[in-house]
Amino acid sequence: MDKMLVKQSGPLEGETHVSGSKNAALPIIFSTLLASGKHTLENVPVLKDIDSSCLLMDSLGCKTHFANNILEIEVDDKLETLAHYDQVRKMRASILVLGPLLARFKKARVSLPGGCAIGARPIGMHLDALEQLGAKIEVDGGYVVASTDGLKGATVDLPFATVGGTENLMMAASLAEGKTVINNAAREPEIVDLANYLNKMGASVRGAGSSTIEIEGKERLLASHHAVIPDRIEAGTLMVAAAMTGGDIRLKGVRLDHLSAFVNALQNMGVHISQEPGDLVRVTGSSSYKPIEVTTEPYPGFPTDLQAQLMILMLKARGVSSITEKVFENRFMHVSELSRLGAKIKIEDRTAKVFGEEKVLKGAPVMATDLRASACLILAGLVAEGETLVNRIYHLDRGYEKLEDKLSQLGGKVERIKS
Repeated sequence: MDKMLVKQSGPLEGETHVSGSKNAALPIIFSTLLASGKHTLENVPVLKDIDSSCLLMDSLGCKTHFANNILEIEVDDKLETLAHYDQVRKMRASILVLGPLLARFKKARVSLPGGCAIGARPIGMHLDALEQLGAKIEVDGGYVVASTDGLKGATVDLPFATVGGTENLMMAASLAEGKTVINNAAREPEIVDLANYLNKMGASVRGAGSSTIEIEGKERLLASHHAVIPDRIEAGTLMVAAAMTGGDIRLKGVRLDHLSAFVNALQNMGVHISQEPGDLVRVTGSSSYKPIEVTTEPYPGFPTDLQAQLMILMLKARGVSSITEKVFENRFMHVSELSRLGAKIKIEDRTAKVFGEEKVLKGAPVMATDLRASACLILAGLVAEGETLVNRIYHLDRGYEKLEDKLSQLGGKVERIKS
């Protein structure tokens, strides 16, 4: 199992690019099940989750070819409607094959998925929503078994702005009879990107990015071509890396409009962020940071996927900062590992109080507990005295494309140790 050796580094400087968004690419990949033909997706990141999605698509009867960040998917007129446990267990997003398979083939049998252990993240809302479109669903032997005589549009009021639930419902409704209205829909940029590709295939999706999405069902969709949006979480991670080291970097391919709450938090702490010519965003660190209070919320609020990274910058602020986690109930597992480096962080219910500048972090062996915690620990190693060895970085490879190369390109001392 690979590890990451991180040494205390100076200010990061230079330019690097931001990869395509994993969280946008995965639902778009599964949406191709809605239309036979050759789909071409550009700016797809090279990640384990993308590899897993391709294996799953191949197991359903598709033919995938992935090279140079371009993914081609040949979708047949007839496909397998059984998503096996062995293909689904590694990735929670695999449940997103349910809506497309059910809508197009009127049946699906999908194993309950796996993924990072950062909370329950139940799929009940997915199933309840599909039932409102006319699906018959039961869970049998660890599989979701769904069937329908034909999905029909309906008004669905989601109890929570679930991203995956919204995506599954959007895809299923694209081939349902009549009009579907999703109230309390998730508003993330990845939802908008999925809607854009569905519309390129001939669907009629309106309102993506707002809390109400309307879909007029079509009898048939067609394969198309699309470029995936940049990964806002990777962009935010690199921004923190620059800020915490007092660096000055330029990032290519960042959508600042996708990071408004996060950018606002960084600027309130004292980080300088500006848009520059040539599709570049400049991030300049400071020698002193102010403490802040942050609460994670569904988009457009502060993203839960960036709270672990921001915590490292909070350790450099002069005073006590806080992060309240309202999205996932078990997402402070990285705190105990940061404590091994000397961080002073106190957990009270769902709030972490971060005591800045109490003492200098010192390198130590640590263990990554989930995807974003992996990045958090690597960032901590950049400013910790000595060496930090991050174990179990297979989590990192699920969601960051060559993060160590990008940090090294900027002057960070990061080295992958092959198992």
